[in-house]
Amino acid sequence: MLPWLPLATAPLADGGVLRLKRRGSEFSIMLGSNELMNSRLSGSETALANLSLSAFAVQAAPAVLIGGLGMGFTLRAALQALGPGASVVVAELVPEVIEWARGPMADLFGASLSDPRLRIARSDVADLIRASGADRQGGTGQTQHWDAILLDVDNGPDGLTQDSNDWLYGPAGLSAAHAGLRPGGVLGVWSAHPDTGFRRRMAQAGFAVTEHKVRAHGSGGAKHIIWLGRR
Repeated sequence: MLPWLPLATAPLADGGVLRLKRRGSEFSIMLGSNELMNSRLSGSETALANLSLSAFAVQAAPAVLIGGLGMGFTLRAALQALGPGASVVVAELVPEVIEWARGPMADLFGASLSDPRLRIARSDVADLIRASGADRQGGTGQTQHWDAILLDVDNGPDGLTQDSNDWLYGPAGLSAAHAGLRPGGVLGVWSAHPDTGFRRRMAQAGFAVTEHKVRAHGSGGAKHIIWLGRR
């Protein structure tokens, strides 16, 4: 079997380090001993886009916010599902991850990064959600509001990669996401594991919640969780 070759590292604001590795045509991104993503296991990230985008009320020019670039599986599925009038913003906090997408992992991303519907924001998705939620509540009309917000920024609603991610999954973050969505919009959240407390928090924030178990790969891979919250 081919050995894993280290390609690059990326320091995180909260003190951890992401490591990009390659084995043949397979890529892995690690945080410590935890594998955050693997290029062979894309089924649930693709399902996050497909389930979320099939659930929101149809708009002529939908606006979609994706939290986390990762290996681009959610992004590519979203671009494939959306029409020419759509706009997609991907918020990626770690600049090295964007560099990896354009460098060693370019074949994984294909032509998606040059799609005219796409804008990559080098920022925390929480900041974009705060801004859109506060703007709707304040009525200034200056900030983008969303038809769908897709979150795949961690291994679940527990802030594994960065402590600041806890806000996204807590009452304040969920309330801001609800306020930042247009009526009929959808919040889609990916997780590696179930969490009944998180589903309850989504409902308390005003979402109509459904939970979906999907395979990471094919029919025999690990089961991941996707929550959909309809505004």
